[in-house]
Amino acid sequence: MTAPAPTTQRLRRERVPAVLVLEDGRTFRGQAYGAHGETFGEAVFNTGMSGYQETLTDPSYHRQVVVMTAPHIGNTGVNDEDPESRQIWVAGYVVRDPSRVPSNWRSRRSLDEELAAQGIVGISGVDTRALTRHLRERGAMRVGIFSGPALADEAALLARVNEAPEMKGADLCAEVATTEPYVVPAVGTKRFTVAAIDLGIKAMTPQRMAERGIEVHVLPANSTIEDVYAVEPDGVFFSNGPGDPATADHQVAVMQGVLARKTPLFGICFGNQILGRALGFGTYKLKYGHRGINQPVQDRTTGKVEVTAHNHGFAVEAPLDKVSDTPYGRAEVSHVCLNDNVVEGLQCLDTPAFSVQYHPEAAAGPHDAAYLFDRFVELMRGDQAQHSVDSMAGAPARTTTGS
Repeated sequence: MTAPAPTTQRLRRERVPAVLVLEDGRTFRGQAYGAHGETFGEAVFNTGMSGYQETLTDPSYHRQVVVMTAPHIGNTGVNDEDPESRQIWVAGYVVRDPSRVPSNWRSRRSLDEELAAQGIVGISGVDTRALTRHLRERGAMRVGIFSGPALADEAALLARVNEAPEMKGADLCAEVATTEPYVVPAVGTKRFTVAAIDLGIKAMTPQRMAERGIEVHVLPANSTIEDVYAVEPDGVFFSNGPGDPATADHQVAVMQGVLARKTPLFGICFGNQILGRALGFGTYKLKYGHRGINQPVQDRTTGKVEVTAHNHGFAVEAPLDKVSDTPYGRAEVSHVCLNDNVVEGLQCLDTPAFSVQYHPEAAAGPHDAAYLFDRFVELMRGDQAQHSVDSMAGAPARTTTGS
């Protein structure tokens, strides 16, 4: 029997040289993985051992080159059910040992094929352990990946990398968010309506709310306070997303409008940073960030320790040891990272609002934090009950449209 001819995919994977160049001059050589060419972004590492498809399609990774610390990537291929958004958002992808043959009953194509089809330049055969240790010591930094015709003298490639924009000061959420509102209907009986500001929302987030009887109106990142209350929400949600929260002045102003009206509010990741700014706290860039599905966080309101999914390079600067006075009442840090004491959540004590820095929708990741969606439901239920009491007592109902 004649052996089958090698496929185009196998030929591409065999030995096309590629090089990764960090802005401090360190280089790593390997083979092209995915598309050939060049790409630039911020080099970050992800410690998850699974869930690479959800990671790739998470809009929070926009303009970042993701280094996977797990050595073997791609073994379950790519399916059509698990993407968290309409496309792959990472700027580049770095793996050590890509799977030669994907094996999963849902797989439709290999990861290499998917990266190539979407134009994502990657590199394989890299010592990702050494690269991760370098980033842990030096911090996240600009990087370029070059393969095929993009290869050139290393000095010239380094100059290209240092011309790329930095993540600090980057205003990116509008680049990944929806441009038109859409609705995710409640599963079963509708109990609440939520206005969700899309700053880079993942598909599983409104799905988790829909499972709890919430009709979710997903709104563009630049929506106004009038747009939010036009849907007559029982609650307002601010999603995850990419970029520097110091650039999100518009979203901070909208959130302050929600806080002033005392509408139940929930934010995750970028939404947590926006709540921090809305309350008067600062934000800052972490040295190398938190990315992965195995980050330990303590819920200080219960003492419980959770294993959580993270993807953030910025954090809120708020006091861990006291309750703070803000323009919207008292607030405190509700969650903290046990690795480095980074603020992982905020809770308002006089206003129905809270947020966390991580991803409770568990895509990809553990389900330890799923209770946070139930906490949001309880806030909205309590608000509805208060409206009912006010109405029965003849008190003026609290408006949701006035200032």
